Amino acid sequence: MRVLNLVTTDKARFFTQQVEILARRGVEQTTVSLPTPVVEGDGRRSVVDYLRLLPPTIRHSMGEYDLLHANSGLTAPAAVLQQRLPTVVSLWGTDLMGRYGPITKEFTKRCDATIVMSEEMATAYGHDCHVIPHGVDLERFTPQPRSQAIEALEWDPNAKHVLFPYPTQRDVKDFPRAEWIVSAVRRRVDPDVELHTVTGVPHESMSLYMNAADMLLLTSKREGSPNSVKEAMACNLPVVSTPVGDVPERLADVSPSVVSEVDETLVSGAVHVITDGRRSNGRDRAHDVSITKMADRLMEVYREVSAT
Repeated sequence: MRVLNLVTTDKARFFTQQVEILARRGVEQTTVSLPTPVVEGDGRRSVVDYLRLLPPTIRHSMGEYDLLHANSGLTAPAAVLQQRLPTVVSLWGTDLMGRYGPITKEFTKRCDATIVMSEEMATAYGHDCHVIPHGVDLERFTPQPRSQAIEALEWDPNAKHVLFPYPTQRDVKDFPRAEWIVSAVRRRVDPDVELHTVTGVPHESMSLYMNAADMLLLTSKREGSPNSVKEAMACNLPVVSTPVGDVPERLADVSPSVVSEVDETLVSGAVHVITDGRRSNGRDRAHDVSITKMADRLMEVYREVSAT
């Protein structure tokens, strides 16, 4: 099978994982990425920026492909306008729930198949779709001795460590709220509590941070199916999170973990996680969102669309 991928950025780690696992299944892939870079510190592009994806999409669509996969609804206009290849579109979260949501919905309805990351997104989309969350590599993200991970990162072994693996400047991640929560936690526990913001490190290194930390903190205003939560689960790292995307579903049977929109509950939950000191049972629940299961379900959609 030959697939033409459209993507806003080919550096997104969940996209590169998808490409790798599908390649192992024998899928030949060509990727066309948005040519306009994101302005540093802004993270936003204009409608005109997204329209620049159309010319290269049309050129590549003339090749011998079985289908086009638009990764992110923001690439859906270019996918639909090429009109030659059957089209699958994956909605990632902010493309549906953010400021371009109405445009995404309008163009996505014209695709042959739509994939969303969570049941919450399926409800927001309001049309037929497949729920296939991004998968996690269970071989890369696996529990390791915490003391060894702390030593490797040269973290203070006597402190408690909270991991925030997101860009602090992205408004949707709400870093100021994370800072406030950690400040409140510091007033209630004896050990020092350090907040680590980690971005831009090689993906294979993130498992080390997950194993060194005492908890992962997610304060996002909206998400689809955040991979960081699933990767934390795979490493048995407790998670304290706002109820965004599929996080409530993923953490429903994971202990210790806390999901709440209430600041006080997030603070008290974080205090409990830090003082309790146990790792979670998240890995037992992470098998449902492995990259192998994701690949199986994507292949089913590909076969269905390419056969029409």
